[in-house]
Amino acid sequence: MNIITKTDALESLCERLANAGFITVDTEFMRDSTFWPKLCLIQVAGPDDEAIIDPLAEGIDLAPFYRLMADRNVVKVFHAARQDIEIFFHDGDTIPDPLFDTQVAAMVCGFGDSVGYETLVKRLTGGSVDKSSRFTDWSRRPLSDKQLKYAMADVTHLRTIYEVLARRLTKTKRVHWVGEEMAILQAPATYEMKPENAWKRLKMRYRGRQGLAVLVEAAAWRERQAQERDMPRGRIMKDDALYEIATQLPRSLEELEQLRAIPRGFAGGRSAQGLIEAIERGLAMPEEDIPVVEGPEPLPPGIGPLVELLKVLLKMKCEKHDVAQKLVANVSDLELIAAHEEANVPALKGWRRELFGEDALRLKKGELALGAQGKKIVLIETS
Repeated sequence: MNIITKTDALESLCERLANAGFITVDTEFMRDSTFWPKLCLIQVAGPDDEAIIDPLAEGIDLAPFYRLMADRNVVKVFHAARQDIEIFFHDGDTIPDPLFDTQVAAMVCGFGDSVGYETLVKRLTGGSVDKSSRFTDWSRRPLSDKQLKYAMADVTHLRTIYEVLARRLTKTKRVHWVGEEMAILQAPATYEMKPENAWKRLKMRYRGRQGLAVLVEAAAWRERQAQERDMPRGRIMKDDALYEIATQLPRSLEELEQLRAIPRGFAGGRSAQGLIEAIERGLAMPEEDIPVVEGPEPLPPGIGPLVELLKVLLKMKCEKHDVAQKLVANVSDLELIAAHEEANVPALKGWRRELFGEDALRLKKGELALGAQGKKIVLIETS
């Protein structure tokens, strides 16, 4: 097994892989005790080459690897790529391009919702994955041969999976479907963790507009602390404490100390004053700067049966075209389509509109109807 621990060896590997049409990539990382994921291994394989890169090796420079990730002549193949790309974006300021995610491609090819890697290995290669090393502490050295073999299998099987799915997509003329999904995965905004947006991850619990403003600032304070100290958010402060702050609006260290969800002794720590200042910023936030949080849109009376018809149409279309329903539309999308003339939902854009959206609108307008023909549901033209 080729284990790369030196920069010159990595440079040589990347030069070879740059001549491949595609490479498969995976990572092993740890983030149990940190905010930022700690990159522990990178596995790569081309059609005729494979290696494990050790990012923790003393003195190694990953610049050649990140240049390869940006090489537009080489397709980078991942399975469920989002977390891997997050690491590359924050560690190397790089997003792989061009990109192919086999999980998304498998959903387009009819393998169901969020299909797992092991399932694809079994169904498309006839092989199997040894799961016994899944919970390895990848930051420890040395790693055993068994652990390294487990890690390597995440990219060696992926070569065959990619080739099979790519052929199916070409045959069914759905390559551009996957391309539209890759654009989302490749957008820098997908991976930017701006403190001012941290409140959006929380389940809203506050009292009034002022409480929301305080929650926005308190969540941003926690996010900055977590990023700067490289600690999980929950170790800085639990969500429940942020909710209590947004409800009780403490304005002094003494008032902060009285809150039940605040850890004992926190008010005497070095970061407590920063939190008080964040609360004050929230209390002073101009009304026009406070976010507007819109709740679920109430459905018009009597629209429920139309939503149910759209569910039947979605199931029918996805079964006919062998595509995962989750990839096309969810219940919220169907409700918005039912309630509006032209809803701003993915199901009415791009390939989804071709597959489902146009007929959904025609069904809603009465230009199509659903009927039964034997054991099948069929579309009936009404005009």
